[in-house]
Amino acid sequence: MIRLRNGTVGLRFTILYAGVFLISGIGLLALTFLLAGGGRSTAPAGLRPPADGGTDAIYQQVRHLQEQLAEVNAQHSRQLLIGSLLALTVMAVVSVLAGRALARRVLRPLRVITAATRRISADNLDQRLGVSGPADEVKDLADTIDGLLERLEASFAAQRRFVANASHELRTPLATMRASVDVAVAKPGAAPQTLALGDRLRTQLDRVDQLLDGFLMLARAQHGTLAGAAEVDVARLVAQAVSDRGAGIAARRLSVTEDLRPGMLIRGDTALLARMVENVIDNAVAHNEEDGWIQVETFREDAEVRLVVQTGGHVLDQRDVDRLARPFERLGADRTGSENGSGLGLSIVAAIAAAHGGRLELLARPEGGLRVSIALPYVPVPAEVRP
Repeated sequence: MIRLRNGTVGLRFTILYAGVFLISGIGLLALTFLLAGGGRSTAPAGLRPPADGGTDAIYQQVRHLQEQLAEVNAQHSRQLLIGSLLALTVMAVVSVLAGRALARRVLRPLRVITAATRRISADNLDQRLGVSGPADEVKDLADTIDGLLERLEASFAAQRRFVANASHELRTPLATMRASVDVAVAKPGAAPQTLALGDRLRTQLDRVDQLLDGFLMLARAQHGTLAGAAEVDVARLVAQAVSDRGAGIAARRLSVTEDLRPGMLIRGDTALLARMVENVIDNAVAHNEEDGWIQVETFREDAEVRLVVQTGGHVLDQRDVDRLARPFERLGADRTGSENGSGLGLSIVAAIAAAHGGRLELLARPEGGLRVSIALPYVPVPAEVRP
């Protein structure tokens, strides 16, 4: 019984069906054997030798015939028993196969529901199981899951709308505060304390503005809809991002090694993909050592385009690195410049990659530093445009 409980439902159904069939077969075999006389044959009751001795030969002949008849009956019973046992053995195999087929048929709707549920994630909560058929327990289960998905979709949509709306609404007071600071600093004869306070306020307002921009981008990436999807060359995005950050790279005296293979096409939202690449390059520049290095490469691996950015630095703990794709997660003092970031950079990268059917992988290099790898589905180049 313990083994049955630990097995799968299909196995339990198979054993149950086969067991019921075999018990019925054994009962039918026993009843047939009993009705056939149980393999015993006896002489008729009341048969006595005749009183006179003249008929002694006739009596002996009748007795002999009775013994032969009993032997034939016993042989027939043995053949019936052997044949029944063979039939039971064959039907035992048939019952297991039939039980397995019945179990598969009974559990087929559950397998369909399980496969459909596994395909649904936070990015496609609008999908439903839509199981049709009679109003039985299986359909009740599917309808319950559909109701749960509908409530989850509404909750996720409300959360994303709140983040986007709150970020938009906060931009107006931020602009007002920035204008007030600029007016106060621009007044003739402003005190040094006022100028210093204005500089600090501008810095904090810039950080809040970056944080709101990150919220908006994260909400858009997690929404799951890619407006205006087009074919994008990842190598070109990387080259542009590195070129735009030349001043910051030079200020920190970083050496950049590029291995950008052309034709690394993916399909998606150009603005989101550009932001994803920019965040990865910004992360490599900001969280690096003075006189450090950055290695950037793009290549194709099977049916995926990969962007790999590696940096040097201190040896990091992989458990801490695994948390970097979560919002507001930092490595603190272990990484230079962590106090200046919003903690949304790599979480935005992970969300944009997931929205395009890809994934983000973070690896702490054994010799020190970080390896950031992004895998995205590859779009084959049409033959007419190949060089």
